[in-house]
Amino acid sequence: MKSLSEIETTSKRASRAVGFSWGISEEIAKGIRLLELFGFPGIKNLNQYYKNRKKKDYSILTSIKKNNNSKKLLFCPIILGVSFLDQIKTLEKFKRCTFEKIAYPLLFLPFLSRGSEIIGKKILLKWDKKNQFVFNFNINISYNFSAKKFTSIAKKIEVTFLDNKDSFSDKEWNNLYKLSEETFVEETDSLKKGAAGAGLTDNDWQ
Repeated sequence: MKSLSEIETTSKRASRAVGFSWGISEEIAKGIRLLELFGFPGIKNLNQYYKNRKKKDYSILTSIKKNNNSKKLLFCPIILGVSFLDQIKTLEKFKRCTFEKIAYPLLFLPFLSRGSEIIGKKILLKWDKKNQFVFNFNINISYNFSAKKFTSIAKKIEVTFLDNKDSFSDKEWNNLYKLSEETFVEETDSLKKGAAGAGLTDNDWQ
């Protein structure tokens, strides 16, 4: 079994070999490492994408808007992901943004996961309506992906920035907090006298 370090290093070198800069290659490698760590076929999708890049052109989106549509070519998931991270502080203000026609969308996912950590918010992704992913601060990814394999094209992806909120009610919190207060014991006179050094004289040590 290949280590995560091997996966990251090889992905970085392969990405540089197909024409990406060393900086972007490093971002790609981090993403593939993350996908494989979470059990997604990152290496497989990266291989397929690089193979197709030799025969096809892809749309480069560097300035992301609230709604993004590539009318002719599919969006490159790598440049889209890098742009997403670079602009995430601005995109967060949109609350929601959409992308139509993305090639190998699985490769876009790790950028959302890392973005979640940067802004300190969960990010919800809807993939062609029926599939959903929630990115939790780059710690884990929860999803209900129903297909047997990841498609090479996403017709539409909707990204929503979720507001942080507790998963429990105020009443549940207050009940637990009240219980925790039972660990606080008021000091009695005997406890005070028994404190370290209390009531001792020099003669007590002789």
